[in-house]
Amino acid sequence: MRPFFIILFLFCFRHVVQSQDPHYSQFFSSPLTLNPAFTGKFNGSYRISGNHRNQWPEINNAFVTTTGAIDFHLLKNKVASNNTWGLGFMFLSDNSANAAVKFNYAAVSTAFHKGLDEDGNNSLGIGVQATYSNMLINTSSLKFEDQLQLGGFTGSSHESFAGATLQSSYVDLNAGILFNGSSSERNNYYVGISMYHINKPTQKFNTQDYALNPRTSFQAGTFFLTSDNFGLHFSALHSIQGGITETLIGGTTQFIINSNADAPTSFYAGGWVRLNDAVIPYIGLEFSNARLGMSYDINTSSLKTASISKGGIEISLVYTHQPNSDKPINCPRF
Repeated sequence: MRPFFIILFLFCFRHVVQSQDPHYSQFFSSPLTLNPAFTGKFNGSYRISGNHRNQWPEINNAFVTTTGAIDFHLLKNKVASNNTWGLGFMFLSDNSANAAVKFNYAAVSTAFHKGLDEDGNNSLGIGVQATYSNMLINTSSLKFEDQLQLGGFTGSSHESFAGATLQSSYVDLNAGILFNGSSSERNNYYVGISMYHINKPTQKFNTQDYALNPRTSFQAGTFFLTSDNFGLHFSALHSIQGGITETLIGGTTQFIINSNADAPTSFYAGGWVRLNDAVIPYIGLEFSNARLGMSYDINTSSLKTASISKGGIEISLVYTHQPNSDKPINCPRF
């Protein structure tokens, strides 16, 4: 199965720089890769988030993506009480083909959220993000289709890289807007739009140039409590890049084990669907101002023969520091 996948990967790689960016099934747990306008949109003094995804791990670690981020509030005592200004930093590493192809991203983002009413229950936020990206290709670790013989990849390739490491870097600009609102403490809803690669950066390898297509994403979600011990969360994401679309939709139930206002404990169970691609069951545990989530993509697309219907395991951890002295901020719950 591995030789087949390597051929498939190399075919897809010819188009990867013009198609889709690294992404998470748990998009709601990676706010700074979802929309720069989510920067600073949380209740607390700072937020730390981490995400790790290993897609098709049985097939030579095909795609491994890891993100770490932190964001916090600026001039909290200077801006109006119904407004919020945030600053965030993010690092993302995306390795393919058992780390033969490596992407590294470092980003800084800022967003200002203007309260639309006196208490800030409804707000409109605008965020911008600048990213430095670097890509490395270790050609000595790649196998090409014309090397495939009866005994494996033992033949010579017409590709002439001489084992070189190819490298390319660029600066990227991203932006987004976010509306967030609620009618009471028992509900919340949001809708946003973001665009990445606004400046259409170019990756250069030897004499070849590859233009990165802009990615536009639409995201929305809602949360509401149906009782003191039970809540429902729904969210959706639709992305468009280079003629390729991706849609995720789903939700989870929240079972509130301990309703302590300062540090509630909850268990989550639910799932999402990536249309025409995968079913994604999810479980999560919230405790001590942290939420741990685990999901697994079950492949349902035409690639399920090669992947044996397996997909990717994904883990997320989000911690929000919430001192009692902070004024509560209305924000997306999930």
